[in-house]
Amino acid sequence: MGKPTGFLEIERHDRSYEKAAERVKNFREFTKPLPAAELTSQAARCMDCGIPFCHNGCPVNNMIPDWNNLVWRDQFRDALTVLHSTNNFPEFTGRICPAPCEASCTLNIDDTPVTIKTIECAIVDRGWDEGWIEPMPPSHQTGKRVAVVGSGPAGLACAQQLARAGHAVTLFEKADRIGGLLRYGIPDFKMEKHLIDRRITQMAAEGVEFRTNVEVGVAVTVDQLLAEFDAVALTGGAEWPRDIAVPHRSLDGIHFAMDFLTQQNKRDAGDDEAAASGDNPISAKGKHVVVIGGGDTGSDCIGTSARQGAASITQIEIMPKPPEKENKAMVWPDWPNKLRSSHAHDEGCARDWSVHTKDAIGENGRVTALDCVYIDWVKGADGRMQMVETEGSGFQLKADLVLLAMGFLGPRRNALLRQAGVELDQRGNVAANTVEYRTSRDKLFAAGDMRRGQSLVVWAIREGRQCARAVDKFLMGTTVLPR
Repeated sequence: MGKPTGFLEIERHDRSYEKAAERVKNFREFTKPLPAAELTSQAARCMDCGIPFCHNGCPVNNMIPDWNNLVWRDQFRDALTVLHSTNNFPEFTGRICPAPCEASCTLNIDDTPVTIKTIECAIVDRGWDEGWIEPMPPSHQTGKRVAVVGSGPAGLACAQQLARAGHAVTLFEKADRIGGLLRYGIPDFKMEKHLIDRRITQMAAEGVEFRTNVEVGVAVTVDQLLAEFDAVALTGGAEWPRDIAVPHRSLDGIHFAMDFLTQQNKRDAGDDEAAASGDNPISAKGKHVVVIGGGDTGSDCIGTSARQGAASITQIEIMPKPPEKENKAMVWPDWPNKLRSSHAHDEGCARDWSVHTKDAIGENGRVTALDCVYIDWVKGADGRMQMVETEGSGFQLKADLVLLAMGFLGPRRNALLRQAGVELDQRGNVAANTVEYRTSRDKLFAAGDMRRGQSLVVWAIREGRQCARAVDKFLMGTTVLPR
């Protein structure tokens, strides 16, 4: 804990943002860190709550009270050691995690949780600034070789843990740069990519070999990997996007969110337009943009569209509008269903709920509007909620660009999965448990979104770490890697 009476004496303060009018002029991060003195006082608010529910709320099981106490005592280097003991990449989670730990914080009962995410980010950022974060190469080599397929947070965590255990790790990535959705799905204004690059440098010094532009299933087969390596971990993510089934879906101007976001991230990385977008550039400049989907990906599309100079931005969601505030007595310390607004919504966006898209309207092969209706959710005879159109509620939304951000259905049904020949679970993800992480095929493991379905960066890191432990035990008979 921090100061015993800190939560009574110190009000909650969190990081602030640059003004919306200024931050939309570029794609740089715009969060303003707390001053050092303010940070330590915020850490002092961590109370002796007996049972730290934040541990359960955090998928990587960060030892939050421990490093809050160390920050309060200005022992940042020790805090960094504790933070890294459970989380390989706190600079990622400190920026893009939705902070379920804060929802679970005891002080969240009265809506003033400890600023856990802010403190976490400050610890690791100071660690990099001070030069405390260095490569941790293994003290010995096991002689075992492991292939990790997919370089998102699960793959990166898995590869780093296995390399530190002494295995020769090769990380395969089909894209031209390492990082998966961290690289091409998260806009730079939420997380700049030099943060990934310096971790890659660290991991390379620890022995990880990176191979980009290598799509497993195309450039190299799964059987080849299984023959060359002692174990293979599939961490390729859940990249199969949910689509809309409307009669005129094929109109130009209707795109999946990831296609749109990836192009902008490539531009921000310095790629020329041909390399960034090929023969199908997607831009919101001067257009009336409609984003279908109310989650984080939709928010990323809103922020990117605002920075590209959209004429207007509307976000629609098929589910009803959530309550402004949750019933704490009913849901705490679990993650609550409530209305969430991101920084992007302050940058110029209209929002609407319970909206179902019926069709797309177009001229000369290009979308110009969406036909929509309002719906009600009612319980059917089988007890399941069903949507029913509200009579006479039809309307049109002007739309020059439609971005589909409705989530993902699981891993793509591509050559990789066909060649792997592994069993899938009822949701279409690769079947493997959370103890051994082994698939139905010998030597083949799976972790992250490819195994659990679309989820959070913290769950990906947790699964990557746990999968590494399972692989190490499979190869060596025992393991000292943490879960």
